[in-house]
Amino acid sequence: MLWFTMAGMAAFAALAAIWPVLRPSRPPADADPAASEAAFYKAQLDEIQRDVERGLLPQSEATSARAEAARRLISTGADSPKPASPSRNRLRLAVAALVAVGVPVIALPLYVYLGRPQLPDEPLASRAPASLASSDIEAAVAGVEAHLIAKPEDGKGWAVIAPVYMRLERYEDAARAYSEALRLLGEDGARRAAYGEALVAAAGGVVIDTAREAFAKALDEEPGQPQARFYLALAAEQDGRKADAIRDYEALVADAPPDAQWVEAVKARLASLKGESPPQAAPAASAAVPEAQKAMIESMVSRLANRLASSGGSVDEWARLIRAYTVLHEADKAKAALADARKALAPDPNAVASLDALAHDLGLGDAN
Repeated sequence: MLWFTMAGMAAFAALAAIWPVLRPSRPPADADPAASEAAFYKAQLDEIQRDVERGLLPQSEATSARAEAARRLISTGADSPKPASPSRNRLRLAVAALVAVGVPVIALPLYVYLGRPQLPDEPLASRAPASLASSDIEAAVAGVEAHLIAKPEDGKGWAVIAPVYMRLERYEDAARAYSEALRLLGEDGARRAAYGEALVAAAGGVVIDTAREAFAKALDEEPGQPQARFYLALAAEQDGRKADAIRDYEALVADAPPDAQWVEAVKARLASLKGESPPQAAPAASAAVPEAQKAMIESMVSRLANRLASSGGSVDEWARLIRAYTVLHEADKAKAALADARKALAPDPNAVASLDALAHDLGLGDAN
């Protein structure tokens, strides 16, 4: 019975394969379905961005949605098939005959040899969907990158790929993509704040001057923008302006919507600055957000430390590392980094003086 079923399936497959070959070609309709489909996905990308800005869609879900929409948008760029000319009818018949005979003749023995039909099917649970999902994301990113190489003035393309780069921890690429999107699409408070966040991530978790300027500009464009306010408060904390940081964090919590998921992370930073125990929260949000944020910062700081240890760097880069350890409340590592920086930059008296001033501001004392 199995072989009759397989024979029927082979016949059906052969028919499905030869039908497009035998069917007469028709000229394309006046309407362009590819253009219509592309317009649909572009509108979908715009709607995703609006949902993120209104706080209706979490950033993690928005990233996946943008990547999928971008992949589908790129796939619509293929040209519509052209009708075959009458001179090719004989070739079409020959191909149809070859498919009709060749598919069953080749496929059946090949399946018996390779398919091992006597074995049971592999359970779905034992397969690896994560690797497939990763492959899909990489393919989508590659497609968007190819599109942007061909059309570098596509601002929406840059806006789509920027948060994907952030998710993949390609922070410098993310900063560049946000910068291009802002240049081509114009100012947008949320996008300007996201650009600043990418700069912070690329700097190992330190709010550098360029990022501060981005956050200040985001607030000019969108007063009260929470992401910009958080990072400016973090900048005050990194500068040693503890009272300013506490004031800014408290104002951010007071102005937050009741359902804002990031409030617990801000409260945790407030408690740390005040020397208090972290506030109790609902189980779903207890420490997940702060721990995830801390893990991300630690990963960035580790990469920065390894690079400076192997290749050295400027006084600004050493200062970023020292400040980052201070933010993570790892005073011993901050002092060790300060000592390493002084050794590496010893030939430059101005750099050493800058490190001494930084050590004083951060309360690290003499780490010589």
